[in-house]
Order: sequence, then structure tokens, then C-alpha cells
Amino acid sequence: MDSDILVSRTRTATTAQGATGYLTIDLAALGRNYRKLVSMLAPVRAGAVVKADAYGLGAERVARTLYGEGCRHFFVAQFVEALRLRPTLAHDAQIFVLNGLQPGNELACAEMGIVPVLNSLAQWRQWSAAARIPKRRLPAVLQFDTGMSRLGFPKEERAQLAAALRDGTNVEILFIMSHLASADDMDSEQNGEQFAEMSRIADEFPGFDISFANSGGVFLGDAYHGVLARPGIALYGGAPNAGEKKPMEPVVSLDVSVVQTRTVPAGAKVGYGGAHVTQRETRLATIAAGYADGLPRCLSDRGAVYFKGIRLPIVGRVSMDSATVDITALPDGALTFGSLVEVLGRHQTLEDIARDAGTISYEILTGLGDRYDRQYR
Repeated sequence: MDSDILVSRTRTATTAQGATGYLTIDLAALGRNYRKLVSMLAPVRAGAVVKADAYGLGAERVARTLYGEGCRHFFVAQFVEALRLRPTLAHDAQIFVLNGLQPGNELACAEMGIVPVLNSLAQWRQWSAAARIPKRRLPAVLQFDTGMSRLGFPKEERAQLAAALRDGTNVEILFIMSHLASADDMDSEQNGEQFAEMSRIADEFPGFDISFANSGGVFLGDAYHGVLARPGIALYGGAPNAGEKKPMEPVVSLDVSVVQTRTVPAGAKVGYGGAHVTQRETRLATIAAGYADGLPRCLSDRGAVYFKGIRLPIVGRVSMDSATVDITALPDGALTFGSLVEVLGRHQTLEDIARDAGTISYEILTGLGDRYDRQYR
């Protein structure tokens, strides 16, 4: 965040559409992250995963920014996401639905020019039947399960699918793909196991391009890239590989306002259930964000926020709409009603909050609520 913005926000919260928190999305940093991945992948193409409203950051704004950087392949999870995104992108942008289609959505998908990722013989049959109605070839992607047991054609369906392809079809296969389950751990044996299985599938389905790498997969080496990578969390500034130095720029910062401050004596109970009891006279601040706003309840007595670089621990249980922090480390009067504290930013990353909450950065990012004033830079 620019220093002038930081200074103005640490003085007092500015009323913006009733917001008491400010979520800043740095679109320039997003673009630089995409360009960095493109340079790492070249000559392989780089798509973008924009599911879950671009990990909570606004799929339309994010997709348009990435389109301006040259991205032409966008991946969502659900068909409804594709319907919302399609009108915002030019016709040369392809939108892929990773979960495939629920029965009954095939004709609408075809009419909108959206590409389903087919994960089973059932989805294959539905899309093949839809392709016979307009009597033209409809595009699709085939996803195979290489060891995650989540989505994709299982091994026992591959022979029947191969036979269907040999018999001829109105479905145009753009490429085949699979998803890496442990790419965030560069030393995981599962990466090699999935790569070997993907190689066997490529032999069974010759002539098709391959898409394999997610964010973590980009950093596993050229062999994992295929012809089209599908980065997600790395675009948004998250660490693609656990335990490694984060190579991506932060994209998101979050500042939340103080609702009330108070001083309590030793022995005071704080929050629901009296779960925290003060050991000394303590100055407290209640901030206007809770688990409905993306601060997990498990940050209770574990997480923290920051003010001018000073860590302010969360004390007591995180509530639905608020959390309480210990501000005793600050000079008296430094933090007052309307001041802003840093939840995400220069002193606390997505990974920091995720570690304290015992979860992953994806959950923190996608959970940020809609009560914040979103400011795009």
C-alpha cells in the first residue's frame, strides 16, 4: 500500500458506503504476477483460475485486468460463474468450467460459447447429446483423475471413453488435463506419481495437448507445464509452495476500523464464554470484523492485527461481527474510535493469518466478506 494511503488510513476511518473495513486490491501487482508467471512458463501459455469470484477479489475486474495482460484462458468452477463472467470478456477469451455441467445446462453452455471440462462418462454423454442438436462440433476439455480421487475420469472409465472417441463424435477435444494434489509441497512423492499417471494417460489418448500445472506446478519444472498452465493463488499474491520464499507480489491489503476502546482490570473476562481472562490491567480495542468478514473463529487467542508495525494480539473469541485485541503495547491514546488497524498488509501476509488459524491462504482469501469497501488500484 502507498505510504500516503497508509498514513491517511491509520489516522481515522473514512466513511465509504457505510464500510468499517477497507479491502484494497492492487491490480497492477496482479498484472505483474501474471507477467512473471508468463516469463517462467514461456513458450507455454498461462491461463488464470478466477473461480470463487477470483478468490474473493472480484472476477470481473480481475479477469479484465488479466485479459489486458494477454490472458485468454479463464477457469471457473461452476457454470453460474461462467455465465456471469462471459459478458465482461471479449469473444476471443475462452471460459472453462472445471466442475463440468449439471444436467440441463448443456444447451445454454453451448449458446454462450462456454467450454465444459468433462469429468465422467455421464458428463461426456450429456455433452455429446447436446452436440447433436445444433449439428456442429462443440468444444470440451477432458479431465482425468491421476490420484486425487476428486474430479476427472477414473481409470476404469478410460477404455470406454477412448472407444467413444475412436467411433467419432461431434465433441471437439481442446486438450486433456488433470490436477496436482500436492504441488504446494515440492518434495511430495505424489507429484511424481501423478506425473507418471498423466504420462500413461497421454499414451492412451495420443494427439491431445495437456494442461497439468496449477500455481505450485509452475514451480515443479518444465515437465509439469504441458501447453497451458492454470495458476490461481500465485496470481493473487499467495505462496505457491509451502516453506519456500514467496516469489509473488502481495495483491491484497485489509484495514479494519476500531469500534470502541476500553481499559479493564486484571481478572476481567473478555468475549463469549469468558474464554480469556486478563492477567493485569489491560487496554482493549474492539474492531469491526469477525468470522462473517473472513476472520476465522479459530484465530481466537491466537491471531493478531497490527498498528504502525506493532503486533496487537486477538484476545478472547472472535465474534461474528467483531474481535477484541490487546492494545496495551501502544502508547495511551494512540488507537482510538475510528482508527484503522492492519489485518493484511505490510506486516501480516495471507500465510501469516492462515498459519495462526491453522488453515491455508486460499480459505482466508476467499472468505473475506462483502461488508468491506473494495478499492481497486
